[in-house]
Order: sequence, then structure tokens, then C-alpha cells
Amino acid sequence: MPLARVKQAISPYPDLQVILFEASTHTAELAAQALGVAVGQIAKSLVFLADNSPLLVVTCGDKKVNTKLLAKAVGAKKIKFADAALVATLTGFPPGGVSPLGLDQAIPVYLDASLYDYDVVYAAAGTANSALPVIPERLREITAAQVINVCQ
Repeated sequence: MPLARVKQAISPYPDLQVILFEASTHTAELAAQALGVAVGQIAKSLVFLADNSPLLVVTCGDKKVNTKLLAKAVGAKKIKFADAALVATLTGFPPGGVSPLGLDQAIPVYLDASLYDYDVVYAAAGTANSALPVIPERLREITAAQVINVCQ
């Protein structure tokens, strides 16, 4: 179960707790509405293929990843967005609920520097009606992510 995997992944960290919602929060806008925060505080997790190798980029809900900047940052020639089926296969999460924690497979995680504009961001927790409030630096520590600047 996706939510259970996220809860298991955060179990060593008592400062982290999943929030569940009655309504779907599968888009950054819906999540921001449900939480009463800016769309930018929603940490969206996006799966890309860099020269056919998967990677996960976590960025603010109001930002778009510039694939040319991403290619340069990760040393790839070609970047493409993973389709929904591949996202589910690689992460074990449905699109709209992809968490940077509790991934089915170990794939590199990158945090866009824009997340650091906020004291707290809200990542999906494995479902379309869950969120995990976390300090960006704490998220970097737990996921062993590299911080890059790839958004506009």
C-alpha cells in the first residue's frame, strides 16, 4: 500500500507526520486549497528519464522544470517526462500521489532550489488525498537528494 510505505519510510523520524484529506489533493492547486497555503508550497514530485535512466525531481507546485537545465544539471543528452504507467512502475505511486519517500525502486532524487523559498513544503504521501509537511533541508537529508536549479 503506497500510504503505508510512506509511513514506514518516515517512521524513524518522529517529527514527520502524514496529513490525510477527505477530498482529492492530486494537483498542486487542490492541495494548496485543502491546506490553506500557497501553491508554491506544494512539493510536486516528477519522474523524468535522463538518457533512459529514471530520476525524480521535487519542485514547487507553481514551477515548471526546464528540461534543458535538467539535462545540464544531471549530465544527460536527452530528458523526457515519464508517462503515468512508468511513474507507477518506478515509484509504486499513482500520479498525483508520488512521494519522494518510500519509493518502490531506488532512483536518484533531486530537489529544485525553489523549495528553499519556503520554511515548510508539503509533499504527496503516496495517495491523491495525503500530504507530508516537511522542511526542505530535512527532505534533502532524508532522501539524500542533490539540490539543483532547474525551474523557471
